[in-house]
Amino acid sequence: MRDLPINLLRTFMVVADTLNLTEAAKQLHKAPSTVSMQLNRLEDLIANPLMERGQHGVRLTAVGVQLKAHAQQLLNLHDQIVGSFQNIDISGVVRLGTHDQYASRTLAPILQDFILSYPEAELEAFCDYRPDYLVDLLEKGKLDIALVEMLADTEGGVRLRRDELVWVGSKDHFVHTQAVLPLVVFAKGCKHREYACEAMDAANIPYRIAFTSQSRSGVIAAVRAGIGIAIVPYHTVEDDLLIHNDLPPLPDMEVTLFTSSKANEATRRLEKIIVENSVFNSQITGIRY
Repeated sequence: MRDLPINLLRTFMVVADTLNLTEAAKQLHKAPSTVSMQLNRLEDLIANPLMERGQHGVRLTAVGVQLKAHAQQLLNLHDQIVGSFQNIDISGVVRLGTHDQYASRTLAPILQDFILSYPEAELEAFCDYRPDYLVDLLEKGKLDIALVEMLADTEGGVRLRRDELVWVGSKDHFVHTQAVLPLVVFAKGCKHREYACEAMDAANIPYRIAFTSQSRSGVIAAVRAGIGIAIVPYHTVEDDLLIHNDLPPLPDMEVTLFTSSKANEATRRLEKIIVENSVFNSQITGIRY
């Protein structure tokens, strides 16, 4: 039986997640040829093809799907073991505030890496749809770090990624053709709700609030059911949703990180992991509270 090198499994997992060699190479900071070579070596060790490469990317074979599940477990255990020895002196409570659209999607693998790498740290996550409220909690010392969405080109925090807001609806319903446009929104205090109403008013388009939720999952479920349309960041749009480009324009937003000046070392380590993660396209110098 031949051993499977950890570095090859890491490369495989990134390719398996992105299904794009170019994007995987970018995230791994390797040349595409190097990524292909590592995949070929892993396939030789497995003695089975793991991916089918084509013009439009790659697709996992049945063996590749099976390896992906096992490889993730192995990498998690490896990182937990290494982290328990390397970072045993990094401890303390880390109070994170964020929107659930990040907690359930972008942040999930990042937080997993943090937990595995710093097993002595105690992570406490708090989700809220109101960015101003989360920043206020941080200023009052009730949070240590906050990842929120702020209006582009405003001040405050470290700006990590710029993204546009888009209107989305169900591909199976045509609610956007109704005379009075039904909107699916978060509760009052959400910037998305505010911008949606402002855009409708500015364009003189009749609308009504058809559904209100305090979570992204509730908003998306209502959109899928054909109750109304909503606005979401472009990078979070699921494949089964339809983007409506014919509706009024919306402002650009920026994923923004706020960290308390009194943060402990464990919080600083999480800050570093978030800022350096390849899921964010660019980093803009900001201010710290």
